[in-house]
Amino acid sequence: MYDRERLTDPDVLKHSVLDFRQMSAFVQNPLIMERAEGVHYWDIHGKHYYDGLSGIFVVAVGHGNRRVIDAMKAQMERLCFAPPLHGTNAPAVEFADTLAGLAPGDLNTVKLLSSGSEATETAMKLAKQYWKQAGCPTKFKFITRYWGYHGATQGALAATGTPKRRMPFEPLPAGYIHIPTVHCYRCPYGRAYPDCGVFCAEFLRQVIALEGPETVAGVMVEPIGNTGGILVPPPEYLRVLREICDEFNVLLIFDEMITGMGRTGRMFAAETFDVTPDILCLGKGLSSGYAPLAATIWSDRIQSAFWGPEEAGIEFGHGHTFAGNPLSATAGLAAVSEILERDLVGAAQRQGARLQARLLRMAECGIFGEVRGKGLLWGVELVKDTATREPFPADVRVGKRIGAEAEERGLIIRHDPDWIALAPPLITTDEELDAMCDILEESIDAALSRV
Repeated sequence: MYDRERLTDPDVLKHSVLDFRQMSAFVQNPLIMERAEGVHYWDIHGKHYYDGLSGIFVVAVGHGNRRVIDAMKAQMERLCFAPPLHGTNAPAVEFADTLAGLAPGDLNTVKLLSSGSEATETAMKLAKQYWKQAGCPTKFKFITRYWGYHGATQGALAATGTPKRRMPFEPLPAGYIHIPTVHCYRCPYGRAYPDCGVFCAEFLRQVIALEGPETVAGVMVEPIGNTGGILVPPPEYLRVLREICDEFNVLLIFDEMITGMGRTGRMFAAETFDVTPDILCLGKGLSSGYAPLAATIWSDRIQSAFWGPEEAGIEFGHGHTFAGNPLSATAGLAAVSEILERDLVGAAQRQGARLQARLLRMAECGIFGEVRGKGLLWGVELVKDTATREPFPADVRVGKRIGAEAEERGLIIRHDPDWIALAPPLITTDEELDAMCDILEESIDAALSRV
């Protein structure tokens, strides 16, 4: 096995680069996981952690799932890579057919990919080519939301509305317009729901009209926003977006990296909110983390512009080397089978209700401004004063303090300066969920004692 002392040596670790982490700090106290089972992690020192975040909204069916592992082992004996320019492979065909059968409405065409950034990039490239071939070549702009996150590649980052993710790489590609996000607790328009008439959605109508509908290709949103603190829209918000997109002949794209595959208590958030987009982007929980896997799924209307004689040259001009990889597709098939056959979507509803109830009881700590979520995806906005909604001073970073205390006590959660989130695997039991909440409650008390 590994030499544990060597792995934690700063001179060895300095050759690695983690996501969004300052490595000079990380090498001083590194977290290096060695194994996992169910909803549990163990680091290289043998310390145990509860996975309160499904890795990063990924491991829906839990770690060490024998069905997925055995399926992948068997596939490795048969075929690990197929020639993507010449054909496809059996697991990829089967998985695409499975996803088309699960997706809502007429979302029947599936492009398998390897990452969320690939999926959102694919959606935007698809939209641009579609409009050219549909006789609307001036449609090239995309409207997204501030605080949205759509990936790390250039196009996906241009669509992203989170300042700290964008700013180091500007200038980014042109043609991306951002509008304020949906955030009822801190409405960017200074209004209050429901008297606001869901103005945050209606504002989109004005933006499309001012930009010129003939220039707008698509609107891309996360049905529930992650960055910003698990931002859940009012029930009618996405329906209004759908109506506006139809009014102006604009494609509606859902980025369901986090909300897909049962996370919100339905297979897709599109079903949770009863709104079908033109393009659906999936990733993360699609393979439950057992192999890199994502997908972009689009409507029959869009596909009709790409279907025709070979000499017409109207095929989708896009591809990735590892898209439709047979090993990844096999992992996806097994993971989705687990979700369906074990009714993990129903489990997300039941355990989500249990988690919500526990978080609401924890609100007695006095710093929970709002508890919000769906299924097994819950966030808490943290405030200094719940009556006035006054936030903590910027230097307090109370959410980060809670996250550090939780990690020290053996719980992995999502934590930003002013909010925390939990999204444990869909297989989490009552006992495991209660243990996670116990640790979280202790961590909040410990953090507040030091504020």
